[in-house]
Amino acid sequence: MKSILGVYNAPSPHWVGDGFPVRSMFSYQSHGKQLSPFLLLDYAGPTEFSSVDRPRGIGSHPHRGFETVTIVYEGEVAHRDSTGQGGVIGPGDVQWMTAGAGILHEEFHSEAFTRSGGMLEMVQLWVNLPVKDKMTAPGYQAILNRDIPAIALPDGAGTVRVIAGDYKGHAGPAHTFTPMNVWDLRLNQGGVCELSVPDGWNSALIVLRGTVLVNDSAIAREAQLVLLDRAGSTVSIEANNGAVALLLSGEPIDEPIVGQGPFVMNSQEEIVQAITDFNSGRFAQIPHN
Repeated sequence: MKSILGVYNAPSPHWVGDGFPVRSMFSYQSHGKQLSPFLLLDYAGPTEFSSVDRPRGIGSHPHRGFETVTIVYEGEVAHRDSTGQGGVIGPGDVQWMTAGAGILHEEFHSEAFTRSGGMLEMVQLWVNLPVKDKMTAPGYQAILNRDIPAIALPDGAGTVRVIAGDYKGHAGPAHTFTPMNVWDLRLNQGGVCELSVPDGWNSALIVLRGTVLVNDSAIAREAQLVLLDRAGSTVSIEANNGAVALLLSGEPIDEPIVGQGPFVMNSQEEIVQAITDFNSGRFAQIPHN
């Protein structure tokens, strides 16, 4: 089994715009080498929003040098970016956006969710790009719930939704630039599963709901991160009650990480260039009807 390096509590929440109260489960400042290629994970909600007339969210903002992966559990999010892509993602859907050389992006509660109100729960994961792909053309993958394989775990333990990577021959729909697994686990009370993760890959379990026992040794509860060692090839999870968790594993990108705000590059000079390019209007604009 992969050794447990630590169990970490989420910090206090902060607001992103006026629509997303998030807890940052990890970032490259705290766990850069230990979680590469994953840079950051924000857990938004669960939060009950009242009905209003104007959509809450965050307006146009830039990214360069990485990808953002938004997974919705409850509620609806409308998005639009400078590649001309956009739409609404709801429960079970995933938005996988490649910022690459530079993208402008905005995210708001959908019109329907704004009018109805309700519970919002989602995560946003930042995935690094290797130096050879940092300046790739920006792009977008719309991954609907129905397109994500949901595989039953043995002995009725629950299901694993394969967003990226592979689980026992079931491939996830997401295209990735480096090898990784992004698995959305839905575990039944009392369910026990042993999952295979490649030796030498960085891995972490993020518990969103419920309580689990990991590797028969560590208890993790809602909004806690379990950091695993690179060495070893299995992780055991027992759900003390119904639980929802993300298991992330990936081949490390052992390259320098230099980030500032919405840009993640390999050097300070590249950060300065990203800021200059953005301020000079070299990022495309978001088309509005």
